[in-house]
Order: sequence, then C-alpha cells, then structure tokens
Amino acid sequence: MIKVNGRDSDWEENLTVEKLLQIKKYSYPKIIVKINGQLIDREHYTSTPIHDGDDVKVIHLLAGG
Repeated sequence: MIKVNGRDSDWEENLTVEKLLQIKKYSYPKIIVKINGQLIDREHYTSTPIHDGDDVKVIHLLAGG
C-alpha cells in the first residue's frame, strides 16, 4: 500500500513514477512529483521506483491571473 496525495492506493511490483501517473490518469502538462518529500526530476519518472509504503505527492501546477 502506498499513499498518493494522502489517500491509500494499491502498490504493485515494478511500479515507477511514470506508471503511477498512467494508472491514475494524471496527464497534466505541468506536474511535480515528490516521494517521501524528495522531488523527482521529470527525466527520471521512467526509472524511479515507488516502493511499498512510500508517500507520493503529485502536484498539478496551475498558472493564472
């Protein structure tokens, strides 16, 4: 089990940031991802694993005026 934005979510073997974003259907152009408080660079989404028990924050950046 992992937490995604404070909610329990199922964890699966070989889960990466990219795969989680696909599963959750997060397709926003500007997203920040943190795992256990550590910022993950976009170029590492495909290679960064998410482990059982991790706390993941997916933040959608908005611009406006």
